[in-house]
Amino acid sequence: MQTMTTRSPAPADAPGQPTAGPWPRRSVADQVYEGLKRDIGEFLLVPGDRFTEHELCARLGVSRTPIRQALVRLQQEGYVEVMFRSGWRVLPFDFDKFEQLYDLRMVLETTAAQRLCAQAAGDGKRMGEDGLARLAAIWLVDPAQRSTDGAQVSAWDEAFHCGLVEAAGNAEMARVHRDITDRIRIIRRLDFTKTPRIEATYDEHADILRAILAGRADPATRLLRAHIEASQAEVRKITLHQVFMARHAGGGGAG
Repeated sequence: MQTMTTRSPAPADAPGQPTAGPWPRRSVADQVYEGLKRDIGEFLLVPGDRFTEHELCARLGVSRTPIRQALVRLQQEGYVEVMFRSGWRVLPFDFDKFEQLYDLRMVLETTAAQRLCAQAAGDGKRMGEDGLARLAAIWLVDPAQRSTDGAQVSAWDEAFHCGLVEAAGNAEMARVHRDITDRIRIIRRLDFTKTPRIEATYDEHADILRAILAGRADPATRLLRAHIEASQAEVRKITLHQVFMARHAGGGGAG
């Protein structure tokens, strides 16, 4: 059985943050759920790892009820499964499901790009213009100013794709896209351990942004589709060895 490396859940209110306000405190079950999901996403727990509820209770210092609630939620989302009389196991990657999620992501992002380009041809301020400006400040920079920190670029990469969909102005599209992003994050992280992919992501994002800002729908859609397809192709090459190496390297993500 694998040694558990799961971190304790964060306190409901971080030090220095106000406790009053309209937002309810997160339950203990929510904190455990978020912590376990983060550990899976950061490869502290990898496919095949096994653990028991008793181990989690002892490590996290919480009762069995929130542990069970968090694990059932993760089970429903396809991250873990219960093993008969032997605790829980992190599920292997479901590559068929990832393929389907990438296909849906392709539809949402290319549609968003087309809408943004159509807005560029209209009068007045484009919807989402401020968001596009923030993306340009990250990706349309001199090569000497590019980050080589895989974890940082991974976060910026995810924000780039979510930002494009949000800028298009359809809240339901953005909500569905965020859900897809959450579900494929674990495999996208593996790609940014490779420096050439970091450089390619900068180049490809810059080309996509320039086309969108210029209102050129056909090139923008073509470039975005090729960019996502490249990431999708890398997913098909993922091996279990890469996953276990990521446990030590810290992971990454692209596309």
